[in-house]
Amino acid sequence: MSIFPNLNTHTLRTQRFKQPAGYGDLASAYGGAPLNPTSSTQYDYQALNNVSSHRDIRNYAEQTLGSDNALIQAVKLPQDEDLNEWYAVHCVDFYNQINMLYGAITEFCSPATCPRMIATEEYEYLWQENGKKPVSLPACEYIENLMTWVQGFFDNDNIFPSKIGAPFPQQFPVLMKTIFKRIFRIYAHIYCHHFHEITELGLQSHLNTSLKHYVLFANEFQLIQQKDYGPLEDLVETMLKS
Repeated sequence: MSIFPNLNTHTLRTQRFKQPAGYGDLASAYGGAPLNPTSSTQYDYQALNNVSSHRDIRNYAEQTLGSDNALIQAVKLPQDEDLNEWYAVHCVDFYNQINMLYGAITEFCSPATCPRMIATEEYEYLWQENGKKPVSLPACEYIENLMTWVQGFFDNDNIFPSKIGAPFPQQFPVLMKTIFKRIFRIYAHIYCHHFHEITELGLQSHLNTSLKHYVLFANEFQLIQQKDYGPLEDLVETMLKS
């Protein structure tokens, strides 16, 4: 059974974390409305190939990106906030965001349409579990495995403690780097293979702002290496400068 219809699996967990002043402004930064697959788009677009070019992605994204101080300030660690707590609340929130975005286009991502988990042909992401040999999987299966893998950490109280003030494991920052690197692969697949569907659904503004928020946070705490941005490296660079 797919986990994607359950879009708010971990929303309640985020209530235990403090939110800095200005965090509520993120609603306006994300367009002032929740994700709505039926909303119309105001942006013109042309039909894309199955794999969007780097130039297409960057040009389309720039239509909905601006200099937004709310996002820049939102990722900064507030004074007296525990860094691991800050990592945890954002990890859960980004999980929910990508869960909703991918959930909107799952009907277009199947073993027939996406037989491999790739961004462009140069970037295929292999699934490796419990030290076994990495294997090629359809994108939908890879993503469901990845989301289930991350959810397993959320549900482990020894890793994501539910009690306020409970210690996080020593290796928590290392785990965050791994999770952030892997979740980014879902963004890469959506941009390179499903941006046309995202645009038809009127969700490109939400997708672009979600990714911008994601990479601003990752850059602030050096959670993702530049090489891991792969085919979206130019787009990420644009987002970090805007």
